[in-house]
Amino acid sequence: MNKRTKWMVGAGLAVAVVLGGAGTVLAGNADDDAQLTGDARDRAVAAAKAHVGEGEVTDTELGDDGAAYGVEILKADGAQVEVNLDRDFKVIGTEADDDSGPDDD
Repeated sequence: MNKRTKWMVGAGLAVAVVLGGAGTVLAGNADDDAQLTGDARDRAVAAAKAHVGEGEVTDTELGDDGAAYGVEILKADGAQVEVNLDRDFKVIGTEADDDSGPDDD
């Protein structure tokens, strides 16, 4: 490969890396909170349901809106509620959630 071809290939790879990184950053701005799993999920869900009553858990999140944990619950009346918990699984806030249902991600 001559010098010009090597330069063009290198420049093309650099552009691909930059554009790929920009796409990752932009995609990272979407609702991509880390999901709870295992014992932490079980404890967060139990605390959230104890606070708002029964319903379908539509999402769980780690570190959302200043809380250590977040649990979204679709109540029987159709209301979507997000329960925010501290790291000891104590409720620190509840708010109506504007999501229409489970995440498709």
